Amino acid sequence: MTTLKIGMISFAHGHAFSYLEALRALPHVEVRGIADEVASRVAAVTARYGVPYYERYADLLAADIDAVVICAENARHAEITIAAAKAGKHVMCEKPLGLSVSEMETMIAACRENGVQLMTAFPCRYLAAVVAAKKAVDAGEIGDIVAIKGTNRGSLPSGWFVDPSLSGGGALLDHTVHVMDLMNWFTGSKVKEVFAHADTLFHEGLEVDDAGMIHVKFASGVVGVLDTSWSRNPAFPTWGDVTMTIVGTKGTITVDSFAQKNELYSIDSGKGVWSFWGDNMDAHMVQAFVQALLDGTEVPITGEDGLRSTAVALAGYRSVASGQPVVL
Repeated sequence: MTTLKIGMISFAHGHAFSYLEALRALPHVEVRGIADEVASRVAAVTARYGVPYYERYADLLAADIDAVVICAENARHAEITIAAAKAGKHVMCEKPLGLSVSEMETMIAACRENGVQLMTAFPCRYLAAVVAAKKAVDAGEIGDIVAIKGTNRGSLPSGWFVDPSLSGGGALLDHTVHVMDLMNWFTGSKVKEVFAHADTLFHEGLEVDDAGMIHVKFASGVVGVLDTSWSRNPAFPTWGDVTMTIVGTKGTITVDSFAQKNELYSIDSGKGVWSFWGDNMDAHMVQAFVQALLDGTEVPITGEDGLRSTAVALAGYRSVASGQPVVL
């Protein structure tokens, strides 16, 4: 395979726009179509780039494409992924991979049975600070990991993100999966116990939680804690953060993923503005997906990776409901 023909299904998640730009920048990729039942969401990009539009994703899956990128609402990930697998298309799916362990297992099985690959969209693995920290940990620079403290604190999303029938949950789900994937990746171990708190503290009237703390114990003995929230108010200079403090037997590494920024304080804007100038994590992730398919090698972030991090978030909600730790 010298050229990869890709379709995109749904621009419900805003990451789709960045993924599209990343795909268009790659020389061995052709974007063959965009499917979205809400035509207005994609009208600007299909017109600007001359990409064929499909109202029904089934029609795109019937077209001459090799793979799809899915950025639909969380509740639709399983349905679309399974349909793509049955159509013989490789899949990169936005996080969280699914809304239950059983449906994620079905997604993974469908892709395996139909000989296609399933990649979970976790671009944080490609942040420069994260990459450097992983190399240092793997090289033994801080000894064995003892504990990890992480944060993923963002601003309040809108639309389907705060509709539990489409999102499956609030900040505890939305903002656990990214950093939990990093914790899984760094430790190389599985979470065996989860204890969590979640509530709606920052925004009145929400049907989902906007704040959470999730505590985990790994089979290796490592302990972790993660602050997940939509706590950044409109005056904050940026949408949020991704941080980790990794404590080892010989030292500690602190990761501030978006520290590569310019700071602007302007009377005209009325608040401080932080403009990130570091490497484009979305572009690196998309390139890794494409290269794996072109080379015929395994995608670097699998469906199993997506399942492991999402299962922790889902267990967090069970812990919140019971007030007790949940064993995985």
